[in-house]
Amino acid sequence: LGVADLTVERAQEFVRARRVAGCRSWVSSRSVRLPLEFLRGVGAAPVERAADAVGALGEVLDGYHRYLVDERGLARSTFEQYERVARAFLAGCLADEGPGIGGLRAADVSGFVVRECAKLTVAGAGHLVGALRALLRYLHVAGLIDSPLVWAVPGVADRRDRTLPRGVSAAVVAMLLASCERRRTVGRRDYAILLLLVRLGLRVGEVAAMQLGDVDWRRGEVLIRGKGKRQERLPLPVDVGEALASYLSRRAAGEPSRAVFLKVHAPAGPLGANAICGVMGDACARAGIPRVGAHRLRHTAATGMLRAGASLSEIAQVLRHRELHTTAIYAKVDRNALRALAQPWPAARS
Repeated sequence: LGVADLTVERAQEFVRARRVAGCRSWVSSRSVRLPLEFLRGVGAAPVERAADAVGALGEVLDGYHRYLVDERGLARSTFEQYERVARAFLAGCLADEGPGIGGLRAADVSGFVVRECAKLTVAGAGHLVGALRALLRYLHVAGLIDSPLVWAVPGVADRRDRTLPRGVSAAVVAMLLASCERRRTVGRRDYAILLLLVRLGLRVGEVAAMQLGDVDWRRGEVLIRGKGKRQERLPLPVDVGEALASYLSRRAAGEPSRAVFLKVHAPAGPLGANAICGVMGDACARAGIPRVGAHRLRHTAATGMLRAGASLSEIAQVLRHRELHTTAIYAKVDRNALRALAQPWPAARS
């Protein structure tokens, strides 16, 4: 094949042939994505345009994109997720057997949710219905549907508030930190990332978004780029600052990216949120413990502050919660305070 013939269809043929041959590597669509993107970036391979790019679906998605970015001000990762749900939903509406956007009914909305949620976890289903509600609001505001169908999106049963916040023990935290080989650059990087997660309770996206100019070394503060494009400053603990300085002293020289945390393997560039989750997963594997999510360290930070005597309002300031009731879930782990509220169990009568 010539380079110009390297289309998505031919790449999928290559992947299918390797699966049939029993190969164990280069057998998924993700494995061919990187070389295709590189060849397109240098102008060697053709840039493919979706068939609907100039059609009705493309026009609706373009308007929806402007709405999410300009009016809602969503972060890139959020509007990309919303657009994936919108594309899947609208593609079904505009198919030959579909009702069309103007003919949408409540049954079409709930049917889509039922089909898609069967493939997802509870958290994934929650994200899907949230994105679908945003799309339906836009379609109504834009005059593409006569009545808002947000009410037709069923809720997702979520039992998270019925359980205790799941932090990890101090022993597990110590094992995770000790698993980082700090004589190597990658070990220093991973150690600094884990400290940021467990000491400041940062989200993975906030760690990935950190820039070199966000750390104010003289004042001992760090700027956090949080959800909803909020920017807030937190004190930089000494051990976290030392870990960051140790990593930055070994950071690749001449790297044009201003992101704090960079990849150590090609392709060069900043770590994304998924890569930060991967750092946590690798640390679990090295420590020989069951894999836990990076968000568990945020819970660990909150429960640790609570046990140290911090109030819920102080914890909310560190975690940067907009509403105090979001922080209130951590009150359930304060057993000493809750014990005073417990009523005595009635004695059994003989």
